[in-house]
Amino acid sequence: MLKIIVPTIMLLPLTFLSPHKHLWTNTTMYSLLIATASLQWLVPTYYPNKGLTPWTSIDQISSPLLVLSCWLLPLMIMASQNHLEQEPITRKRIFLTTLITVQPFILLAFSASELMLFYIAFEATLIPTLILITRWGSQPERLNAGIYLLFYTLISSLPLLIAILHLHNQIGTLYFPMLKLSHPPTPASWTGLASSLALLLAFMVKAPLYGLHLWLPKAHVEAPIAGSMLLAALLLKLGGYGIMRITLLLDLSLSNLHYPFITLALWGALMTSAICLRQIDLKSLIAYSSVSHMGLVVAATMIQTQWAFSGAMILMISHGLTSSMLFCLANTNYERTHSRILLLTRGMQPLLPLMAIWWLLANLTNMALPPTTNLMAELTIIIALFNWSSFTILLTGTAILLTASYTLYMLIMTQRGTLPSHITSVQNSSTREHLLMALHMIPMILLILKPELISGIPV
Repeated sequence: MLKIIVPTIMLLPLTFLSPHKHLWTNTTMYSLLIATASLQWLVPTYYPNKGLTPWTSIDQISSPLLVLSCWLLPLMIMASQNHLEQEPITRKRIFLTTLITVQPFILLAFSASELMLFYIAFEATLIPTLILITRWGSQPERLNAGIYLLFYTLISSLPLLIAILHLHNQIGTLYFPMLKLSHPPTPASWTGLASSLALLLAFMVKAPLYGLHLWLPKAHVEAPIAGSMLLAALLLKLGGYGIMRITLLLDLSLSNLHYPFITLALWGALMTSAICLRQIDLKSLIAYSSVSHMGLVVAATMIQTQWAFSGAMILMISHGLTSSMLFCLANTNYERTHSRILLLTRGMQPLLPLMAIWWLLANLTNMALPPTTNLMAELTIIIALFNWSSFTILLTGTAILLTASYTLYMLIMTQRGTLPSHITSVQNSSTREHLLMALHMIPMILLILKPELISGIPV
């Protein structure tokens, strides 16, 4: 674990000591090296935990998410280069520092074997994200978005802290391997119900569950490209990962607590997909599609079967790569047309034909077309939900139909149609952008060849 965390922390002095000319090259190369080194975590092992220490342990659920977070750091740095071009060198260094500071906290959160350490790392990721949105966002509404993000997350995480302390009082330990052995006594009383609800609520807001999701579209729309990628690809996954970890400790079927959550998650997947069809803002559309996909993850993790967990894991990884790629594509359009409104940025295919290929591929993976891991994940989740209750097929089926509709709508609106008259000249797509898209797409294509790496099942 230290092999990755220490080099990641050492990126901070690198950003301050690199000469101006080599700042982007050094940070990108070094973080790519760390990402390559982190691939060793995917090696299957006979033991349930890799590198078990009093603080950290890596198992089949956390290793794919850890690799994803290492993989996305260089991509976030690459994506941010263009819009930071005009800024003075100190601001560039501060931006990179903020971006790199999130990374150790995310790695700690995904690999913590102690519930309190997990809570601290989970909360600490909020501060750099808030700085990214409120300082480097593009519109004045970014402060409003930052306040939404801060208060939604803080209000939901205080009950979580109290519930964790209550759990420690009851059992005497917060060490995950020990907690798995001693099932916490959750009596079917009001206190048991309240503590179970408190443990789940913070993760439901982070995931986000429909009804607790209002901070997400605001934060996404106002965030700079690195902030959007960070939120969509990693911070939402903290919610899903937290639910997986906590539901292992709670027996939800005793308190019937899983019914409202599954209902809300599936209804939310349906509603947000319908909202996507009405969006005029490109980034907002992609943000709402994230809520819809994470709704399926929440519903699956609540069922607590091996199939459902496996589907949720695969969907989290594939959604991380897909939505991150969609935000990058939306950003390439935004940098050229300075607008996110779909009507004002249409007809880009004749101008940027190579980008149109990336748009097509990203949209096809978002629609969960075979042979992508998204399809495998969605099928696994639908089967697990159908097995739990056959009525869910109506909701999931309609949600998938709507997903295909808004994805095609997004593709047609951005790529086809007559070019708006105000676009007279467009800067060509650069090698950096193509590399960025390729580094999102290649892992998605390769993972379908060996999906058990990310399926969360001990191989």
